[in-house]
Amino acid sequence: MQTSIFLARLLGPMLLVFGLAFAVNRATYTAMAREFVRSHALVYLAGACALTGGLAIVLTHNVWTADWRVLVTLIGWLATLAGVIRLMLPDVVRRTGRDLFATATPVFVTGIVWAVIGAVLCYAGYLR
Repeated sequence: MQTSIFLARLLGPMLLVFGLAFAVNRATYTAMAREFVRSHALVYLAGACALTGGLAIVLTHNVWTADWRVLVTLIGWLATLAGVIRLMLPDVVRRTGRDLFATATPVFVTGIVWAVIGAVLCYAGYLR
């Protein structure tokens, strides 16, 4: 349980701030995302970071319960998968990203989703 609380306290505020920043500054982050997917190096670097962070979470917190702790596990597995996809299929990621970020809507929706997940983890880690 201590690992779950630690990771909720780490990930919660981070995801809350990232999510709110995406939602509030969607034009800026959409432009940044377009630049990001144009760069082979950034796609590689993001894949390496996502794989490393995701595996760190999965190795320390592979908890499949019917409560908030499964969010931490899912974030770890999703980050691991995102890292593998970015490293193994960089051209697909770049093409998909180029099409996806034609408008600011995906960044806004992603921001709202991350902010909600971050708020849930903040509640679980700090207030519960």
